[in-house]
Amino acid sequence: MIMKKLIIILLASANIVISGCNSNKDSKEKADSTNTHQDSIHNKQTGTGDWAISAPDAKFAVEAANGGMAEVELGKLAQEKGTSKAVKDFGKMMIDDHSKANLELKELAKSKRIVLQDSVGKEEAELKSKLASIPANEFDKAYINAMVDDHRKDIATFENARHKVKYPEMKVLIDKALPMLKMHLATIEKIKMQTPD
Repeated sequence: MIMKKLIIILLASANIVISGCNSNKDSKEKADSTNTHQDSIHNKQTGTGDWAISAPDAKFAVEAANGGMAEVELGKLAQEKGTSKAVKDFGKMMIDDHSKANLELKELAKSKRIVLQDSVGKEEAELKSKLASIPANEFDKAYINAMVDDHRKDIATFENARHKVKYPEMKVLIDKALPMLKMHLATIEKIKMQTPD
């Protein structure tokens, strides 16, 4: 009984030390690190194993999850702070479309044992904080510019990953998401053209 308690205490201490070592990483980096670690232990050393995840799929899934969660959070901010109907409507579309896409990605990742983060990475958190601090009369323009840049990057990320991922299901997910992302980009670029400087 005493030995069992001692083992539990030692394991708990080890978890605290491991958590402490990773405390300077954001949630995106932690997910990437976990996937790389599991892949190297179970896949690269043994060639098999019950984990054996595809590294390109895991990397893309973490990146896509990060972008998707950021779109939802920034969409909520647009609904709160946006002054034009176009920006508020676009924010709602981000919440609706990306929440659905995020759920599909989460289910696929779970089926492939890919670990996803539970919050946005540092860069996206900083963007949200920056946009949240902007005066209301400047918010729309800043949000629109951020969404144009973000969707251009997202499209490039998805198109690049399409040639690297291994799982057929991930390719299907990318093929489904790309038209949505391109539609979002076309919509926000149109809003940008109609918004006075």
